[in-house]
Amino acid sequence: MGRNYPLNIVGPHVGKIRNQKGLSQAALASACQSAGWDISRETIAKIESGFRWVGDFEIVKLARVLQVPITELFPDKEVPFSELPQA
Repeated sequence: MGRNYPLNIVGPHVGKIRNQKGLSQAALASACQSAGWDISRETIAKIESGFRWVGDFEIVKLARVLQVPITELFPDKEVPFSELPQA
């Protein structure tokens, strides 16, 4: 039995915010590393595409590095629960 994707709901928002801030995936990974999180560009790509699960501490780290409130990494409150990705 294969995995269902996406494995996270924050990935698309991470990519959107990263692009808005003019950061490459490599630059975001480097900033995360400077903040104490050993992560690669490839892992950032997997998070953004939903192919990697994201832990709560990782969400906090991403929000801090991207300098946004944690809530900005989550889907709009107006999206019905039934339309959220299934894991």
